[in-house]
Amino acid sequence: MPRPPLDGLIDDLYYLEGASPYAWLMLPPSPSALLIVNLGAPFRIRGSTHVGTAEYADGCVVTVPTRVMEFGYPHWTRSVGVHFKPWGLAPFVPMPATELCDRPVTIEQVWGRPAIAELRDRLATAAGPHEMLTLLEEELMRRLRETAGLGLVRHASSVIAATSGAVAVGNLTSAAGVSSTHLTQRFKQLIGVTPKRLARSYRFTTTVLAIDPAGPIDWSDLAARAGYFDQAHFGHEFREFTGLTPTQYVEVRRRFLREHPGHTLDNWPLPAD
Repeated sequence: MPRPPLDGLIDDLYYLEGASPYAWLMLPPSPSALLIVNLGAPFRIRGSTHVGTAEYADGCVVTVPTRVMEFGYPHWTRSVGVHFKPWGLAPFVPMPATELCDRPVTIEQVWGRPAIAELRDRLATAAGPHEMLTLLEEELMRRLRETAGLGLVRHASSVIAATSGAVAVGNLTSAAGVSSTHLTQRFKQLIGVTPKRLARSYRFTTTVLAIDPAGPIDWSDLAARAGYFDQAHFGHEFREFTGLTPTQYVEVRRRFLREHPGHTLDNWPLPAD
């Protein structure tokens, strides 16, 4: 767990080293931002058609996405990274989040080449993963800056998260004492998406993480408990977020479990052919 005040901005810091079970992994949209400092061979990100595929040698920054992204890893990958809460990336980047939405950029574009070269050198020569994560945490502490509107966005986003996206946006604006236009502008500036879009992301993520691919699934019940109008609405949302139907998604998950029993890969990334 990162130390205060980073703990209010970050879910976790991680170290990744090893061989990916697949050449490409699909990451469905989630209510989280991501920063990766790459220490191995370049990796690739394949986004929507208007972005295409790009290679990242030094690392990347990803704001809360609205579309599926696919990560292509080298045979052996090594990196450290940060999973931010939706609002957590804003104090560390100089540009509005809306400029980065669904457009991952290199970490060099955000923090500059000299600073990233120095940071990567220090990380690469660190004694081990614990020291590497400590260095990354110290870099974040050094770069932390005051961000206008962060308190408002953080509070409203926390309410959305606590309700798994079931809160009405009108209730958020009333409680905060601001107009819907003002709240939306702040969200787009600091998170990159609107409150309504973030709520959809939380609802979808909560629903997907509740799926147990090893057992029978009652899709109608799952959709109803998640607050979807009907199963058709749920299916449409599923395809928009993943590019797959719910049954296709489960089959991909089951295939991975068959081919990699006991693998530590959690239940969010998916193999991408």
